[in-house]
Amino acid sequence: MKHEIKVITLYILFSLLFFSCTTKNNKDIITSKIDNLLESEIDSMGPGGSILLKKGKDIIYMKSYGLANLETKEKITEHTSFNTGSISKTFVSNGILILEERGQLSLEDSLSMYFNDFNNKEIANKVKIKHLLSHTSGLIDNRNVNDNVEFYLTAKDSANFAPLKLADSLEFLPGERFKYSNPAFNGLALIIEKITNDKWQKFIIQNILKPSNMKNSKITDGAYPQKDVAHAYIPEGNHYIENDYGEYPTFAASGNGGIWSSIIDLANYENSIKENKFLSKEVLHESRTIYIPNNWKDTINPRIGYSWFVTPKTKSRYKMDMIYHTGEQGGFNSFYFYFPSKDILFVGLFNKPSKNYYRLVHETMDACNDLNWFE
Repeated sequence: MKHEIKVITLYILFSLLFFSCTTKNNKDIITSKIDNLLESEIDSMGPGGSILLKKGKDIIYMKSYGLANLETKEKITEHTSFNTGSISKTFVSNGILILEERGQLSLEDSLSMYFNDFNNKEIANKVKIKHLLSHTSGLIDNRNVNDNVEFYLTAKDSANFAPLKLADSLEFLPGERFKYSNPAFNGLALIIEKITNDKWQKFIIQNILKPSNMKNSKITDGAYPQKDVAHAYIPEGNHYIENDYGEYPTFAASGNGGIWSSIIDLANYENSIKENKFLSKEVLHESRTIYIPNNWKDTINPRIGYSWFVTPKTKSRYKMDMIYHTGEQGGFNSFYFYFPSKDILFVGLFNKPSKNYYRLVHETMDACNDLNWFE
């Protein structure tokens, strides 16, 4: 009996040692894969980015490259905040859903309940909050940004949404098709303000950022956030020029892209979503489930919930359900991919245009699958 117990004990110890070595080897392979993909295009004395790959509570990869500020030579760390671009839309969407869960609005509300200054009142009656959240409103983006750059450098949410209210017609009936709309989320931010009688930024900070322990995160509210944030750059010849707030239009319109965050904070954001810290499980599930309007007419199937893009397992190259959003604004680029069946989060934030972040995601996830890393 004692001999059998000793054999079993040795077997367990050997198994644990083998698993530990295999896990370490797999992490080394993934680390090498990501390093090779990024180091080829990021100069340690130029702009760069931060990457985090996480499974459950286990951080598989976390590393930062390059400088947050080329003038001060401040290095990027896992706590450096970048402008997340359109990932910001998920925060505005969650803010709307918080108000819905509190009974302060309905996703079936028409825009006419919140805006009485549409030129064509019928448009405001037809378009509902759910259509803005899912990019199915049919509202025409008639902003003239390229010919009026000076105005849009400082134009906030209301000024970016105002041109949509001047249209005489819709591009398509609400719910018939998908067409991505930045100013739709400027409108949603304004709806939050109309209900709360306060700035939408304050509402998101109090109800999402703080409960999620997102200590490094900020929201554009007029002035450019100055402390502990990266500046963004684009290449011009053999050097970089700054291309962010003050150089690139629509930054001040923060409802569509005003959240600044770090990779650590985005990991906390996903944890908060999983733990239902600011929304119920049922509402969050609905927001990350593909919204299929009854009157859908497009030849392309719906692929978005309420702000979140959703790829089902049957259509994913990774053979896993995927919930994601990406962002691009000025010289900032970002990605946020979550695979719920394996509890995998992969986020990246860059302060320079990235030539291959889709390749980075594809090759990293392919390598993980090849190693059966996520079984």
